[in-house]
Amino acid sequence: MQEPKALTVDQLFRSCPTHQFAFQTTESLADLDEPLGQDQFMRALRFGIDIASRGFNLFALSSRGAGSRELVQNYLTHRAQTAEVPADWCYLFNFKSPHCPVAVRLPAGEGARFRADLQMLIDELRGSVTGVFESEDYQGRMQELQDRFNRQQESNIEQIGKEAAKDNVALISNQSGFTLAPMRDGEVIEPEEYDKLSEEEREKIEARVAELQKKLQQVVQQAPRLRRELHKQVRKLNEEIMLFALEGPMREIRDRWKHLPRALDHLDSIQADIVEHASAFRGRRGGGPPNELLDRYRANVLVDNGELTGAPVIYEDLPNHHHLVGRIEHQVREGALHTDYSMIRSGALHRANGGYLILDARRVLTHPMAWESLKQMLSAGEIRIESLEQAYGLVSTASLQPECIPLSVKVVLVGERQLYYLLAHHDPDFGELFKVEADLEDDLERHDEDLELHARMLATMARQASIRPLDPGAVGAMIEHASRLAGDQRKLTTHECVLRDLMMEADHWAAEDRAEVIGSSHVGQAILERRARAARIYRRSRELVRRGVLMVATSGERIGQVNALTVTRLANHSFGMPARISATARPGRAQFVDIEREAKLAGPLHSKAVMILSRFIAGRYAQDSELSLTASLAFEQAYGGIEGDSASVAEACVLLSAIARVPLKQSMAVTGSINQHGEVQAVGGVNEKVEGFFEVCSESGSLDGHAVLLPASNIEHLMLDARVRAAVADGRFAVYPITRLNDALRLLTGMEPGEADEHGQFPAGSFNRMVTDRLMAFGQICQRNQQAMIEQAITDIRPTDPHQNV
Repeated sequence: MQEPKALTVDQLFRSCPTHQFAFQTTESLADLDEPLGQDQFMRALRFGIDIASRGFNLFALSSRGAGSRELVQNYLTHRAQTAEVPADWCYLFNFKSPHCPVAVRLPAGEGARFRADLQMLIDELRGSVTGVFESEDYQGRMQELQDRFNRQQESNIEQIGKEAAKDNVALISNQSGFTLAPMRDGEVIEPEEYDKLSEEEREKIEARVAELQKKLQQVVQQAPRLRRELHKQVRKLNEEIMLFALEGPMREIRDRWKHLPRALDHLDSIQADIVEHASAFRGRRGGGPPNELLDRYRANVLVDNGELTGAPVIYEDLPNHHHLVGRIEHQVREGALHTDYSMIRSGALHRANGGYLILDARRVLTHPMAWESLKQMLSAGEIRIESLEQAYGLVSTASLQPECIPLSVKVVLVGERQLYYLLAHHDPDFGELFKVEADLEDDLERHDEDLELHARMLATMARQASIRPLDPGAVGAMIEHASRLAGDQRKLTTHECVLRDLMMEADHWAAEDRAEVIGSSHVGQAILERRARAARIYRRSRELVRRGVLMVATSGERIGQVNALTVTRLANHSFGMPARISATARPGRAQFVDIEREAKLAGPLHSKAVMILSRFIAGRYAQDSELSLTASLAFEQAYGGIEGDSASVAEACVLLSAIARVPLKQSMAVTGSINQHGEVQAVGGVNEKVEGFFEVCSESGSLDGHAVLLPASNIEHLMLDARVRAAVADGRFAVYPITRLNDALRLLTGMEPGEADEHGQFPAGSFNRMVTDRLMAFGQICQRNQQAMIEQAITDIRPTDPHQNV
């Protein structure tokens, strides 16, 4: 079996051939019309936008930080420029049902004009219309009506007085009304004289007074009827004067809105209401009608699209219930809450109506009832403005019930893939409302012939961010770092946010150098500075290793001890560190103790890997017999959770070392996953793992034959930094690819592992033969112990009486 060969420097990193670039700076490169490598995503996006059927809203799937929202928003903004501008919407006072404001649709830009015209009408009502009631003509006609009423009243009273005088009865007027009293010779009879009259005379006088009293009462009772008639005539006069005063302003407004029957109907309602309340426009101190009356004639323009040149594209960054569907505000007046149609406020659905609404799925789901409200509006096809308390029957107080507005909007949810699959699985309404999924690629193929397109993509991003252009070296450094972020030499990350942020940081360092363009050194400094800012815990971990607090051996050989490689991810930063794994082995009954699992520190993937490892050892070394082994595995000084299967190759090596009593080289570290056939499988984070072990070895002493063993299938994932590559070029550090467990055993032990023959026997003197022999010895020990236990049990139950049968 041939020993694995160390990787060359060219295999550890794929550089960008910048000599292919024909430009001096990216300033000369044209923008890309569409994002690079997102053909299927853009195809799905176009389909979802083009199809007009109900329920075909979109969900843009991506990983966190991929910049899918910016991508969707840029596309929709470009697409919306050629679309029709949607109509304006306004709420008007409902004269028939004041608690149900009327929603009126107006052509784009005419909502503000209609509001201005109604405001002009209100100004007319305050000014010239009110002045009509102060004219001489109106005052004269009003005085004539009043005089006519007074004359009629006085004539009736005078007639009663004349009739009373004929019967020697006086009609006397006082503060409380009218009084009838007997007279003699034109003078009222005094009470003393009246008492001296005969009874017959008094009866005649009283009978006549009673008759006159009835007639007088009839005249007095006619006064309210006459007053009502007067009020009716005054009201008719006021309406006549008001119609005359409104004729000019209303005709002018009607002419401007004769193309909209709904507007004309509302103007008719306003005129009828003004005429009905004509008396409120005269006789008030303070110069005009009450504001409460005039406020009913205003227009509350909910959506004004007058300044748009296409369909609206709205992104709502706080998608709670009220920000989505609108709200009804209240004011405190004299200790009580007051509201009216003018306090209705629009939501994102109103502003995006007729266009596109972009929402962050996670934010919508985290706001109470926002998701349910959004689904309800999309299902109903109309926007209903109501508070959460009203929607779910939590209050019973009277409030406004604005008329619903028809909804025609394309909603694009942006979120992570996990959210999409959870909603699709658990929410039955989701599939009916969001029928189009657009999945954003996390990375794209890296081909040298496409380098010019990558450069144009970076040029486009630089212009959008308003930063300096990049020279060819900076473009190459950005492409190389994009491969590093993708974790693949043949891929480039598509996370525009990360790349744009890196370019902006490089632009800052270019400004510090007073450079006109961004160079490769500025990109490199931005990368180093970014790592340094997030590396406090990494530096602390390396310090603990350097001081011996965390025990990691980088030289010598140890039995049952190996250096595994781990990756720690904190926010957007990750780093690798070696971790010591130790193992013990002794005779027993096929018991594998995973200390991390027993301590409940291991995740399910790690536990699965240990179980696979145990089956691999049993299948390789005890095919035809019982495995007589009790073993334990532990990550030393690991006080947090352990997850993943990338340490299973290291665990296999250290466990076999403990069984065979063969030491392992501590100058090497191992990463990789193993299956039940002993094949080594790819793992993640190989760049961080190699660099982490390299840094620890560098700080522990001079590099001399130190190496990392990793799966051969991970070779194309290597994008190691310059320090590691330089050490490999000098022969001080190495990276070995392994395909089977035997490759790792050969490198770590320096022995020939040995391949099994057709009978399952390993060659004499090989490492695997030593493992087999040791396990056989364990089996013999177990058999002797078992035989001894049986004999002892028989001795314990043998009778002391020689004549007793057993």
